[in-house]
Amino acid sequence: MRDILIAFARALRSLTRRGVLLHLLWPSLVALLVWVVVAMFSWTPAIAAIMDWIAGWSFARDWLLGSEVGAATVLILVKIAVVLALLPLMYVTAALLVAVIALPLILERVAARDYADLERRRGGSNLGSVWNALVAGALFVVGLVVSLPFWLIPGVGVIASLVLTAWLNQRAFGYDSLMLHADREELARLPRNLRHPMLLLGGACALLAYVPLVNLVAPAFCGLSFVHFMLESLRRERTRNGGAGVIDALPGAPS
Repeated sequence: MRDILIAFARALRSLTRRGVLLHLLWPSLVALLVWVVVAMFSWTPAIAAIMDWIAGWSFARDWLLGSEVGAATVLILVKIAVVLALLPLMYVTAALLVAVIALPLILERVAARDYADLERRRGGSNLGSVWNALVAGALFVVGLVVSLPFWLIPGVGVIASLVLTAWLNQRAFGYDSLMLHADREELARLPRNLRHPMLLLGGACALLAYVPLVNLVAPAFCGLSFVHFMLESLRRERTRNGGAGVIDALPGAPS
């Protein structure tokens, strides 16, 4: 837990550096615009399709047809569920933009300032980042679709979304954070060994997606937190292994 808090503190410090804040804002603004436009054109048919789907359940059909109150209650729950489902969809869109475009740019700035002592072994690549992000996004959407029936139960859908988002964060940002500095073996092993703390960090970041205004920077801030968490973990591992891959900072270099 201490390492996660340190990563958050360092991420907040990094926000004060020139050019970083811009990359935290634009992915969420683009994702918000995309899904607002989608919602404007698909709201009515989407709600109608979901209601028809529910009406196809034998135990629900008689209840919906025989009770106006029951039908109205289900309709309200469906609308709430759709609105809540838009939040993780916005988040995953922003997270993919962060992973593919924004985070590599942020990584260069942060690594040059805070992790200049780490040897760059380039075990990953931009192509690998894109592929990893697309796979993570696709699996997230599949998980979200599978969990849709649970969204009709108040609170359960939010929990499912938090779990899926925590997984998405550790899968997408874990690779990007290490791709410049880790070799291929470290890139495969370190996320495997740190799976549980990475999920905890991803879950803490997922909670930010439900905080108004903060959710505008949540995906990129999460990526920035993972950069600090993963690179510090890599630094400690190399130091334990005798300092291989950790070089002395030049005199006068920023700490």
